[in-house]
Order: sequence, then C-alpha cells, then structure tokens
Amino acid sequence: MPSKMRPFGKTIPIEEARAIIDRVVRPLERTESVPLDQANGRVLAEDLISNADVPPFARAAMDGYAVRAEDTAGASPATPRRLRRIETIYTGQVPQKRVEQGECAEIATGAPLPEGADAVVMVEETDSDGSGAVLVFVPAFARQNIGRQGADIQQGQRVLVNGAILNASRLGAVAALGLTTIEVYAKPRVAVLSTGNEIVDPGQPLAPGQIYDVNRVTVSAVVSDNGGIPIPYRTAADTLEDLSRALDECLAQDVVVFSGGSSVGERDLVLDAISARGEILFHGIAVKPGKPTAFGFVGGKLFFGMPGYPTSCLSNAYILLAPSLRRLARLPQRIVRPLQMPLAARVLSAPGRHQFYSVRIENGAAVPAFKASGDITSMSQADGYIEIPADVEVVEAGTVVEVKLF
Repeated sequence: MPSKMRPFGKTIPIEEARAIIDRVVRPLERTESVPLDQANGRVLAEDLISNADVPPFARAAMDGYAVRAEDTAGASPATPRRLRRIETIYTGQVPQKRVEQGECAEIATGAPLPEGADAVVMVEETDSDGSGAVLVFVPAFARQNIGRQGADIQQGQRVLVNGAILNASRLGAVAALGLTTIEVYAKPRVAVLSTGNEIVDPGQPLAPGQIYDVNRVTVSAVVSDNGGIPIPYRTAADTLEDLSRALDECLAQDVVVFSGGSSVGERDLVLDAISARGEILFHGIAVKPGKPTAFGFVGGKLFFGMPGYPTSCLSNAYILLAPSLRRLARLPQRIVRPLQMPLAARVLSAPGRHQFYSVRIENGAAVPAFKASGDITSMSQADGYIEIPADVEVVEAGTVVEVKLF
C-alpha cells in the first residue's frame, strides 16, 4: 500500500517566523471597565484626568497648633509668644472657628487648616501655661508644616496616560480621586485545544495507547502568565469533521491555539481544516524542538498550530506565543537577561536547525536537561535554555554559554 505521509515543504528560519508574526499581530482595541481591586496589572485605556484637587483642602502636616505666622514673630524660649487656644481640630472634623490675631487652634496631622491660620507650629515647640493659653517658643513662617490644597493632584491634571500599566502606586492615585472603576484594555481570550485520538483529560482512566493531555495545561499557563485568558476546549478527534467543529467553536475567542495535528501524518488534518477556513502564513520552522509549528488566520482570528510533543509545544509557546499575547495585551515584552556560565557537558545539535536546548543550573554551570521532544521533564527539570544556531552542530563542554531563564 503506498504511503500517505505528507512531507514538509520548506521550513523557514526562526527569525522569519517571528517577523511574520510581528507583522500581523496588533494590540486589541476592545476595552472594559473593571473595579479597582481587579485592575492590578491591567493596561489603562484612557488618559485619566483629575476632576478634583487632592488633597481637597489645606491640612496640617504635623501635630501642633495652627497659627498666624505674624503672631509668632520674635518668639524664643526666653521670650515666648502667648496665644489663646480657641478649639481643637481632629482629622475628619471641619474647623468651627476662624483664627484671629493672638489666637491658635490645636490641630492633628491631616486635619483641615482653619481659616485665618497660615502656619502650623509643632507641638514640641510649644507649651501650655495651664490657663488655656499656648506658649510658642519659635517663630513660624507662612505655609510652614502645611500641606496645601491640590499639592498632590490638581483639578484638570492628567494623572495617568493611556497605555500605563496599573500597579499598586498608580491604583493608589486612582483611588485618591474617589473612583471605584477604571477603563482598561481587554485581555486577549485564547482558545486552547489539544487534538488526537490518543489524548485523554487528566483524571480519566487511560485505555491502551492513550496519554494524558499535557499541552492544554502548559499552554494555558503560558497564556495566563502573558496577559491572556485561557479558554480550554475539549479535545478534538483526528477527523476533519471534528476538527472543523472545534475550530468553529474556538473562533468565539481572539486567538486559537491547537496542539498536535500539524505534523506530516496522514491523519494530521489540522492544516486541512485551517486551509478550508482561513490562511496559513507558515508551516514548519527550522528549530529544535518545535519544527511542526503553523501560524495563520482562521475567520479573522490568529491561529497557532503547535506540535503535539509536550516539550516542542511548550518551547514554542514561550518563544512565539508569549510575545504575541503580550503585544495583543499591550504589555511590554519580557526582558531576558541571560546568565553567562560554562556548559557542563558536550551537546550535539541537529544540523540546519536553530535549537533551544533546555538546561538546569548546578554549581555555576549549565547542565544539559533536554531529553526528547515528547518528554515534558526536558522542561520541568530545567531552569532555562541556551540557543544553538543552525550552523553549529557541536558545543563542547566548558564553552561559556548564555542561559536564558524561563
């Protein structure tokens, strides 16, 4: 019986694959309003303009006495100025009296400054004479120990700009304006689906020839770590009918990620299903692991066809999917600062293929951890990876390599 295996066409370099993806991936325009307690890490979708001063009133910056600075001129321990205390103002209270000449008001830090006063003298620089009067031992100057109205934020000021990534301090500024919700860019929703008659959900019994679904779990974790929302779908069988059904369901999301079914076997029908509904921009990358990777459009949605082998799938999820999701989500690309260290053992690399070789760090050296594309422990027992260019077939032990941490 003649073979029905379908060979790969020409594979493309990893740089070309990245360039194709970069050319077509655009940030999402969709926005949504979220409560402040759910906005950490989200991307602001508007310029935030203050509708009020913060603080909304002048306030004491110290515990002490609100005074008219001119009433304390010439004060010293030998010649204190004697002022009449007219009231005590605590935080959250509104002053009831105006400070007139020769008067003062006891005031707590953060309490509103009463009218007439233009300075606060620290309590440590005063004393009471027991008759309700206050002795001031140092001269005050105007605006001393006062937080002016609008000192932090002024009405009409642009507090945050469109595209800012919200964090604790920025959300604090939003809260200072009294807002309870904020407009942010939507996270990309990513359909994640494994294909293959042999794939079984964890927790179910395995029949002969079956394996548990690893890729749906690992890809979903990469999606969550890079600004997306993973939407898992049930495994699709190796039939064109079931794959087409699965694709139609997944098109409700922004991105579709299939694993498996993108290789060269006669039952690898994912590409047939994609071709019938969209456009394949590339299929096959000159990398190891992860050669049988496809990318394109289906129904106007981005489609990633990942290899079925767990290490190949996860490797390309890190290398290709994660940067795409961050761009969709308007997040900055992760800055990878490689570690320089010697390679602990000799490594052979497939000729003509750029290799992402997993390693673990032990005693200041990079120890090879890669087993095979089908072994998830190639990644789970590694700390990062080294890159071996396509024109390098051997990296000798002791060679100083750059380890990029996962």
